[in-house]
Amino acid sequence: MLVLLITLLILNALFNLLVWPTFFRRVARDARARDPQGRPTRFLIVHAVLIGVALLLAVVSSVTAILAAVGVGV
Repeated sequence: MLVLLITLLILNALFNLLVWPTFFRRVARDARARDPQGRPTRFLIVHAVLIGVALLLAVVSSVTAILAAVGVGV
């Protein structure tokens, strides 16, 4: 069961680290990302916050997987 947990946490982290930065680049290039004066819109800010949270969870998943792999907290 522990091996399954570690595997799922690592896959989750890898998915988040691979997908979200690419998505952010697409969001940042979207016409809705900036107003006519070049300032970031709520569209960009909301997506940036959501992607930031997803990346933070990826880091937490990675750390948790490493700790579980080395037996910390078991």
